[in-house]
Amino acid sequence: MNTAFRTPPHPTTTDGAPRTVGVEVEFANLDAPSAAAVVRRLYGGALEPESPHRCRVTGTRLGDFAVELDMRSAHPGKAPDKVEASKAEEGEAGPTDKGLGKAVGKAVDGVVEALRPWWGNIGSLVMPFEIAAPPVPIARLAELEPLFSALSDQGAAGTDASPLFAFGLHLNPQVARTDGDYVLDHLKAFLLLAPWLRREIRVDPTRRLTGFIAAFPVDYAVKVVDPAYRPDLDGLIGDYLEANPTRNRELDLFPLFAHLAPQTMAAKLADPHVRPRPTFHYRLPNARLGDPDWRLAQDWNRWVAVEELAADRGRLDALGTDFRAFAARKALDDWAAEAGRRLAV
Repeated sequence: MNTAFRTPPHPTTTDGAPRTVGVEVEFANLDAPSAAAVVRRLYGGALEPESPHRCRVTGTRLGDFAVELDMRSAHPGKAPDKVEASKAEEGEAGPTDKGLGKAVGKAVDGVVEALRPWWGNIGSLVMPFEIAAPPVPIARLAELEPLFSALSDQGAAGTDASPLFAFGLHLNPQVARTDGDYVLDHLKAFLLLAPWLRREIRVDPTRRLTGFIAAFPVDYAVKVVDPAYRPDLDGLIGDYLEANPTRNRELDLFPLFAHLAPQTMAAKLADPHVRPRPTFHYRLPNARLGDPDWRLAQDWNRWVAVEELAADRGRLDALGTDFRAFAARKALDDWAAEAGRRLAV
């Protein structure tokens, strides 16, 4: 099956540079060195093992890839939270206690480092490995398609392989603009199309249960899609954080907000896992490795439908009005089909 990658309405940034997309895919049954070897075979570069559960492939024709077990405590330099907390508490101890605390902390660190590979081996039974591709220009996204089939050929298992696998495909499209209206239009479009996206993707039940990709609250969606809702960027961020004090959303805007308004975010949120990036962090699709009919292009094209709606203010406002009417009469169960019908027109 050959599915073409669609081009969004705004393929370049404001300075005329081609927009890029970061792609992350989760899988099981293939370790980091083996997955990294697949990357190197396809794209060239140098394989750089960093630990039994983390490798980098640098200098490929697309840039640098990272392959790792998605489990912080399995990696050197990513200490468990309890150890970090004990280190922070040392500063409050007296001179004798502080010295003893350092000695104990050093011993604990040594044990933790010795156990990391074993802990990673255990974690790999239930936690996914992840390949994070470098930001790729939209026009070159098709070059990533062979990676998915090659991983499947090597035995990588995706979301459907086990009821325990809540694996996802994450897309990180670079924003075309950084003004509040642009961001808001895309949030509105996503909220309007999210029920349709979930239906089209057939989001795995285990992924829904984990809460990592929780839907936005209905009351918040009703508020935001109102054509009259036009706050400035600080107002948008404030409303978003009040209704969504978590990264666990289908469309996670924390990285983008941290990039656009670092002081505002720092004042309202303390989360070391949030990395500022000028991208939308779209987390909804399943990672269907092993499914011969799955293509990266399918999920990318669904995202492009969001961007197309965001770029058409007339359609955006019309759907927003209708969504609110459906919600008022408690008929949102029918909205996915309605949104799909409206997209087909």
